[in-house]
Amino acid sequence: MGPKCRRAAALERRDRPTIIPAMRDIWPGSGFRELRRDDHGWLVATDAYLRLFLALPQLALVEESCDAERALHEALLQAPSRPVAPLDVLALADPDARDNYAHYLRFRDGLLAARTLEAWYLSVFRAGAIDLPPLFIDRVAEAIVRNIVDGCEDAIVLRAAELLFRPQRIALQEGRVLAVDREAADRLNDAGPLDPLGRLLRRELAEDATPGLEVLNADTAERYFEASERHAFVLDLSHTFGSDLGHGLVITLARADSGLKALGRVLELWVRHFLGVTVRVEPQARVDDPAWRWHIGLDVDATALLNELYLKGSAETTDPARLIGLFRLDFADRRAMRADLAGKPVYIGLAMTEAQTLKLKPQNLLLDLPLATAC
Repeated sequence: MGPKCRRAAALERRDRPTIIPAMRDIWPGSGFRELRRDDHGWLVATDAYLRLFLALPQLALVEESCDAERALHEALLQAPSRPVAPLDVLALADPDARDNYAHYLRFRDGLLAARTLEAWYLSVFRAGAIDLPPLFIDRVAEAIVRNIVDGCEDAIVLRAAELLFRPQRIALQEGRVLAVDREAADRLNDAGPLDPLGRLLRRELAEDATPGLEVLNADTAERYFEASERHAFVLDLSHTFGSDLGHGLVITLARADSGLKALGRVLELWVRHFLGVTVRVEPQARVDDPAWRWHIGLDVDATALLNELYLKGSAETTDPARLIGLFRLDFADRRAMRADLAGKPVYIGLAMTEAQTLKLKPQNLLLDLPLATAC
């Protein structure tokens, strides 16, 4: 639906329920406040949540909207769950509007049939072929992630959680791996995709540099909650740093505010929420395991790189710089794993593309964990 985006129109939010206990309202656009939880803790769509989609630029009315589109839009605002006949969509004059409403209604009907956002999310990926625009999947993922971090007051963990539903640009600076929200970075500079990124990340910005990108750490964490646009914060994915003790002695220390460690905590919550199993996910500098049995890539590039490492039986790849994160996952209860793998670690990889972007596929962790029984 992205290329078919049309000018958004304002939509009055109705029936805004206070169903879920309040915390500091991070990611207000996630729709989390319009949802309710079932007895399992999973999210149930409400009419108020469905109305949020009608305010998207792809579905909002524009000056050129025909009478049939205006009638359909108003009917869905009044009763977001109402059945819509195929002829009502075919009657729309604008072909883009017809496509957008067809996508939305297929998404809405699937969501209502699944009963919860989590059940819908799992069903989409277990089906194999994805026939919906990423927009819907990412918005549902955002609401689910918002649910699993509810009550968390650690800004670095919250910023790491954004990686599960928002694409990033990666900047490599002085041995550090910095993740910047792709949309925020592109919005803050219009001179080119990557050159200005380094300029925006400098500690002392030039007079002509656009402010807005700030590395999140213990000193800046409180501003994450104060900012109107939290996606503008930079996450440092460097897990370790070298400390020179003199006399040629250098020790490697773990960063207290490591974005990788925070991401590991988020992945633990993600697995527990969906699959009901407790795991521990810890960053690793490398894989030195002669008994390596199982691995999962959190994106297409990481999957390819880990496959290469596994087949070579070594800790080096042909493109090591692109592998920007490694984790070791251990099950708290080995009985939750497949019998032939019980007690073995699962290695997880995170990689950037050649264009230095990152788009996580957190569903891989749900689909590919070697569980004893299907969840």
